[in-house]
Amino acid sequence: MNKISSILIVIFLMSNPVFAQKQLKNFDELMAALKSGKQVRMVVYYNKCKLISDNEEKEKVPDAIGGMNLGVYEYFAKEAIKNKLAFVVASESKLIENPKGEGYVYNYVKIKVSEDNKVKITAQYIDAKTFEQKMDENFFGEINDEKNEKAVYFYEMSTF
Repeated sequence: MNKISSILIVIFLMSNPVFAQKQLKNFDELMAALKSGKQVRMVVYYNKCKLISDNEEKEKVPDAIGGMNLGVYEYFAKEAIKNKLAFVVASESKLIENPKGEGYVYNYVKIKVSEDNKVKITAQYIDAKTFEQKMDENFFGEINDEKNEKAVYFYEMSTF
């Protein structure tokens, strides 16, 4: 019976991927993961960011958390396009129920991560029918390195 139980456990583990994650603590670790083809996920604690909306800094930042996978990205080395710092950009758009009003909106999020570990996150809501922009906010944060209290976490996702 013990042998059968062991075989069943092995079959179960082999048929169900087990996910592991490793926190990426800086731009270099983020780029190493992306360049090696690893899956990377970002989690942002917006209330730890600076918020710019309607061209002014807001004192009250929403107590919200967001996340996205960095599937498609572009990396630009220092001076590649007359940029002072190397950076990577990525974006994603998903249809969601409008949390600020009626109906549905496209939640468009784009990020820019610079080699100084600073992160700019642009969040926009676009009306699903009219394509009118309903919200446009820019959040500014930094990569969390497990020692600081910064807002942006990156994880390398692995499957076994």
